[in-house]
Amino acid sequence: MMNVEVRSVRGRKKYYLAHSYRRAGRPEKVRVFLGYDLSTGELRKRLKTARVRLKNRADALKQIRDPYTVSLDSYETAELRGLASDTKVRMIHLSEEGWQRFTEAFAYNTNAIEGSTVTDDEVKAVLAGGMWPERPKEEIAETLGVAEAVKYIRNTAEHVSISLIKELHKVVFGNSKEFAGRFRPKGVEVSVVDPLGNVVHRGAPPTQVVPLLRRLVRWYEANKDSYQPLVLAAVVHNQFETIHPFKDGNGRVGRLLLINVLLGHGLPPVNIDLRNRGQYYHALEEYQVRGNIRPTIELLLKEYGKLRGIVE
Repeated sequence: MMNVEVRSVRGRKKYYLAHSYRRAGRPEKVRVFLGYDLSTGELRKRLKTARVRLKNRADALKQIRDPYTVSLDSYETAELRGLASDTKVRMIHLSEEGWQRFTEAFAYNTNAIEGSTVTDDEVKAVLAGGMWPERPKEEIAETLGVAEAVKYIRNTAEHVSISLIKELHKVVFGNSKEFAGRFRPKGVEVSVVDPLGNVVHRGAPPTQVVPLLRRLVRWYEANKDSYQPLVLAAVVHNQFETIHPFKDGNGRVGRLLLINVLLGHGLPPVNIDLRNRGQYYHALEEYQVRGNIRPTIELLLKEYGKLRGIVE
C-alpha cells in the first residue's frame, strides 16, 4: 500500500511517498523523498516516477535469496518459514481416481508448455487407450511417457540422484528421442529463448553437467531436513533447469523432479498450468538472474490452490 506522507520541519513541508508491507510477520515501511513545499501539480508530477522507484525498491526488499548459494539472514529464514508453510497443502489427499485426473492434467500441461499440440481431451483419450489422434507420433509417445513417469515417481524411494534424472528422461522420451536418458555430449550447447527469439538462458557447458548435478544432489542431501519441502522442491527444480543437462526435454524432467521431491516429503503433487507459463518462466528468470526464490514458491502455492479442482 502506497501513500503520501507530509512532515513539517522548521516551517517547511517535506513530502514522501511511503509503502507499508510485512516482512517475516513484522510491519515494515520504505519511503521515497519527493521534495519540499510542493504544489498539487508538482506533487502529482513527481508521484509518477516515484511510484516506479518505490515499487522497485520494495520488490528488492521482498526478495528471498537462493538458499542454494547463500546463507539466509534471520529475516529471510523467517519469511521463508511463513511463505512456504504447507499445513493446508498436506490436507489434500489423492485417491486413485484423483491420481488419474492429476496425471491427465499434468501430461497435457507439461507437454503443452513445451509446444505439444495434443489437446486436453486428446490426452485423456490417449491415456485411456481408446484413441490415437492425428498428431505427430512423437507427441503421442511423450504423452504416454509423461504418464508413465508419473507412475514411476509414485513408486520410487529416491528423491534426487543422477540415476533418477537419467531414468525419468528415458521413461518420458524413450520412444521419441534417440538420446533419451543421456546427457549432452561434448560440443552440444543449449539455450532457452523467449517467443521473440532472444536468448534468456544458456545451459551449463557439457563438461560441467555431471559435476553441477553432483553438487545439487549433495546440497539436497545436506539440507533435506533443514528447509520446508516447497523450498527444497523449488531449489532442485530451478537448479536443474539452470544446468539444463539434456539436449531437449529439460523442462518436463525438471517438473517431474519437482513433484518427486514434494512426494518424498509427504506433500501432494503440483501441476504447472499452461495458462501460467508466463509466470513460470518469469519465476525461473528471477531465480537465474537475481537469485530470488520467492516467485517460484508463490507460483507453487498458487497452483496448489487449484489442485482440489483437478483431482476431486
